[in-house]
Amino acid sequence: MKIINLTPHIINEVTTGTSYPLSGTIARVSSESEVVANINGIDIYSVSFGEVEGLPESQPDTIYIVSGLVLSACHNRTDLLAPGELVRDINGNPIGCKGFRK
Repeated sequence: MKIINLTPHIINEVTTGTSYPLSGTIARVSSESEVVANINGIDIYSVSFGEVEGLPESQPDTIYIVSGLVLSACHNRTDLLAPGELVRDINGNPIGCKGFRK
């Protein structure tokens, strides 16, 4: 099975020690922000999400790693995975994930 990373980050799956390099394509959900209020000089935004962009068509024997937001927006796709539980180093910096979620 071919696994292609469509996120803007190298994905390190720590259970197996496998790294998934950047593919050069990023799948994203479009969004629009609108200022809806201002509290103590701080703008408060409402964000609305739109279409998924940059997601290739399904291919035989191919799985795509995408963000959790893209995964949530694509209920009809069975070929998508998002990184699983985040793993951090002793300083709290993200270093990888444990498995993937569907």
